[in-house]
Amino acid sequence: MSVLALCAGAVGVAPAGADSGRAAYKDDRLSTGERVSDLLSRMTLDEKLGQMTQAERGALAPQQEDLAKYGIGSVLSGGGSTPATNTPAAWADMYDSFQRTALSTRLGIPMIYGADAVHGHNNVKGATIFPHHIGLGATRDPGLTEKIGRTTAKEMAGTGVDWNFAPCLCVARNDRWGRTYESYGEVPELPSALGASEIEGLQHRLGDPGVLATAKHYVGDGGTEGGDDQGDTRVSEKELRATHLPPFRKAVRQGVGSVMVSFSSWNGQKLHGHKYLITDVLKKELRFKGFVVSDWAGIDQLDGKEGFTGEEVRTAVNAGIDMVMVPNDYKKFLSLLKEEVDAGRISMSRVDDANRRILAQKFRLGLFERPFTDRSHTDDVGSAEHRALAREAVRESQTLLKNDHRVLPLKKKSKIFVAGKNADDIGNQSGGWTITWQGQSGDITPGTTILEGMRKRAPHLTYDRNGEGIDKSYDVAVAVVGEKPYAEFEGDRPGAMGLDDEDLATLKRLKASGVPVAVVLVSGRPLDIADQLPGWDALLASWLPGTEGNGVSDVLFGAYRPTGKLPVSWMRDAAQQPVNVGDGKRPLFPYGYGLTYRR
Repeated sequence: MSVLALCAGAVGVAPAGADSGRAAYKDDRLSTGERVSDLLSRMTLDEKLGQMTQAERGALAPQQEDLAKYGIGSVLSGGGSTPATNTPAAWADMYDSFQRTALSTRLGIPMIYGADAVHGHNNVKGATIFPHHIGLGATRDPGLTEKIGRTTAKEMAGTGVDWNFAPCLCVARNDRWGRTYESYGEVPELPSALGASEIEGLQHRLGDPGVLATAKHYVGDGGTEGGDDQGDTRVSEKELRATHLPPFRKAVRQGVGSVMVSFSSWNGQKLHGHKYLITDVLKKELRFKGFVVSDWAGIDQLDGKEGFTGEEVRTAVNAGIDMVMVPNDYKKFLSLLKEEVDAGRISMSRVDDANRRILAQKFRLGLFERPFTDRSHTDDVGSAEHRALAREAVRESQTLLKNDHRVLPLKKKSKIFVAGKNADDIGNQSGGWTITWQGQSGDITPGTTILEGMRKRAPHLTYDRNGEGIDKSYDVAVAVVGEKPYAEFEGDRPGAMGLDDEDLATLKRLKASGVPVAVVLVSGRPLDIADQLPGWDALLASWLPGTEGNGVSDVLFGAYRPTGKLPVSWMRDAAQQPVNVGDGKRPLFPYGYGLTYRR
């Protein structure tokens, strides 16, 4: 007997091919509702529970047959989880291998593959890396974010990945939070408008090459006390609805296919078990028709202990979570889920509702008709056309905060000295969620550094990372400083939020030369710079621009005027956090601030 036949027998279903007639669910002339109803009527309990399960690719890699054995409905790549050879073609091969296994089951239900493509298809080496959301928030340009969504979808399609865990619709209210750069801004209007346009671009009406978008993290993750990742958002329901819910309301109206629940809590209750917010508000009040997915092992946290129990499974599913990102212990999860259903603690109607929602999105994506990678888009990954769009986004995001004596724009014929750890570092300028989860410094993926972009316009400039060798003969010094990469957890800053010792030493050397100093700040949020600012002649907030650093040089040299406006209030000092528009505090630079060049 074949392995697949043994696997089919293990879950009490017939071997592959047993239902080979022209079933209604295979007829793409029928409505999605008709196809879902027909398929659901043919499914066993085990097959339905499998659709509610999402496993990490690494957990399945040594035993891929489990995808068919347990009828698992979805596979994901966590941040930095890639095939051994991290190329677009290798991703496509990996995806197609998983999909062939999924299709070998009795009913041939395709799996859906998810990844965090939060600023381009950022797990894939060579992909186009766009500015993080905070930079896009500075552009105030929904048309641009729609183009970015569509371009990201095309690059994803070329690797097979059909489900994007993006966009993040958080409203960042405290810049100490390590995910601040994933937010479009501190007021709900920005993530509402820009998030909806990104969803439109990603899903492209759920057509080819559209991918499934995810509105995350539902709800209030940007408003936790102290900016604590996975912390507690202690606000009234009125405030929750006024500040944090509007972007999700807009996303639902836009037709977003999935919503991811936040790790965080609302007034002490974990969102992963919050039936009122998930079922009553999201599904009933907002009329969300897609499916709800948990975050990475999110149900494990409901009882505050390591691992998950049957009670946690029951609480999460009954709260309204349709698909659970396990991500590794899928066998235990399926066993506990079945126990809860068999005991009547999770109803069959809840199981069927979850399956209807999941299957509907698979049909709308066309996975039953086109289950494999669209290789016509594989060569689009990192294409010149896509990088040109990213360069445009970088230009639009540049936010000029100070420009005494018209130091900027730079003149090509000037004698220019460039310094700073972020001047010539693709990893630093791309930030977290780039190739790996937390990101890393160095030459991690193809692109153009800020220094390389500047050299294309001024080939004879001088560069020294630490600022050594500068003297009074130079007309201007450009210091490219700021943060190194980080993501959630590691990025939280409960203490100081200023520049590091290396940056401060570099700036001191430049200032001592007596040459005018223009600072290019590469960071995922405002930094505590008020004490340093008087010594700088110019300040350009470049945020986290991604792989196309030449977009920064376009603005530095005046080929384009800076047009970015602050999407967040810039704190006077770290102790002022949280500081937001309308709270009565006086920031260093207010929300919406941004200078430009005089003509």
